[in-house]
Amino acid sequence: MQLTGAQIVIECMKEQGVDTIFGYPGGAILNIYDELYKHSDEIRHILVSHEQGASHAADGYARATGKTGVCFATSGPGSTNLVTGIATANIDSIPVVAITCNVGTPLLGKDSFQEVAISEVVKPITKASFIVMEVNELADTIRKAFTIAQSGRKGPVLIDIPKDVTAAKAEYEAKTPAKPEPVTSTIDDAAIARVAELIKNSKKPYVFCGGGVVSSGASKELRELVNKIDAPVCDTLMGKGAFPGTDPHYTGMLGMHGTKASNFGVSSCDLLLAIGVRFSDRVYGNAKNFAKNAKIVHIEIDEKEVNKNIETDEHIIGDAKEILKKLNAIIGTYEHTEWRNELKEKSERFPLRYRTDVLSGGGAITEIYRQTKGQALITTEVGQHQMWAAQFYYYSEPRQFITSGGLGTMGYGLGAAIGAKTARPDKTVVNIAGDGGFRMNMNEIITSVRNNIPVIEVIIDNRVLGMVRQWQTLFYGGRYSHTVLEDQTDYVKLAESMGAIGMKAETPEEFRDAFAKALEADRTVVIDCRIDKDENVYPMVAPGDAISQAFDAEDMKNM
Repeated sequence: MQLTGAQIVIECMKEQGVDTIFGYPGGAILNIYDELYKHSDEIRHILVSHEQGASHAADGYARATGKTGVCFATSGPGSTNLVTGIATANIDSIPVVAITCNVGTPLLGKDSFQEVAISEVVKPITKASFIVMEVNELADTIRKAFTIAQSGRKGPVLIDIPKDVTAAKAEYEAKTPAKPEPVTSTIDDAAIARVAELIKNSKKPYVFCGGGVVSSGASKELRELVNKIDAPVCDTLMGKGAFPGTDPHYTGMLGMHGTKASNFGVSSCDLLLAIGVRFSDRVYGNAKNFAKNAKIVHIEIDEKEVNKNIETDEHIIGDAKEILKKLNAIIGTYEHTEWRNELKEKSERFPLRYRTDVLSGGGAITEIYRQTKGQALITTEVGQHQMWAAQFYYYSEPRQFITSGGLGTMGYGLGAAIGAKTARPDKTVVNIAGDGGFRMNMNEIITSVRNNIPVIEVIIDNRVLGMVRQWQTLFYGGRYSHTVLEDQTDYVKLAESMGAIGMKAETPEEFRDAFAKALEADRTVVIDCRIDKDENVYPMVAPGDAISQAFDAEDMKNM
């Protein structure tokens, strides 16, 4: 049947099972929005306050479900406002399809009003980008985009459509989407056998898991591996929940703000099984000294990540779930009680601490964990509060912790919370923010209220750019260049002006009561949680140091 390009876009969305789109209309994309209006009973559209919010919401939706998130924007500034969100999804391997519209084909390349070559702009930060110049290529391009987003190492794809292409007609025939298959052709069975032998001969094995375990749905297989080889486990920010944070094998996060037990353990293990990680600089610290006593095995879907930052002794390329199935089938059962007790002693000797005499970041996160019984979806902005959310909330399942890892995007969390709550309305969704990060995209509170998407926004409010200021304290002689935010902003009044409930807490008791009310409200709630500006995140590894040199507040007192 003959359909316009706009109709083809909407039919392809339905074909792909898209139930929610986050976006902002404009002149170039009006034909698509007009068609979307006619299908509002089949596809929900969330009008955001800023296009960046749309890209972050699509990302949060994808992280909470594993499905592909979708966002729409118009030409020019509408499309460029998506760029930060697309870059965020790209480095964290999140499947997002962004659809933008451009000026008509006769106007392309002429500096026309609101013209930007967005498909060229995003090439370095997408798996693929397209501009569709012919309407008869539109349906297949959309189908291809969804396949690319979900295949192999997942990631974002952008499709740009000139306005006249959305009005032109072409023959359309519905198709059933092909389900992407896990990457198995690259799996080397001989390498798996060699890894099994390394495990057999290891006295101090350590398992290090990342976002690839979450993406491949390999948590069950990971738990089986850990239980069979009786190894301690650490994770990355992206790997939170891949292995339960309450399991006795778990030693905490690895890296710059990882636990001392994990950092010391990886530094002294004799075998490191790194699964679905990309060895970020925030994890390894000093590459020459990282796990220098260990044979390093890297299980990874993207061959380009192998030996990029850390040299490995063995690597297996492919889907983590399929690799772990094969590995679990041939390994024996082992006990490493003495090794695990050594790390248990480290955990007990160097616990994560926070002040209890005043309201503190760690204390607030601990209270959130207690009241939500560890079952909430937690999103964050970026900074000290993000690290406290990683340290003091114990994630029991994948897709429970939603944060910008690789790009470190301030302003990410609130949009992501809206996306996550839209995707999983049965879950309590809490966005942990610093006051600096909250102000980046706080206008999305309006989006949350308008669309009746009740999220809880907790502002860990220290009136400074906390993480940057912490570095200034430790490494820049206390020269606080433009990191002090002693503004007069009343976040309670601000929340109320946007239609949300606003509360302020300055003591542990006030925060306990405020959060309990927020859980009961079933409305968007903003809690201004006032903490000391000098509260820092520990442990910490100084840039360029080995992770074994992690220091905490007690060490600082003794320096």
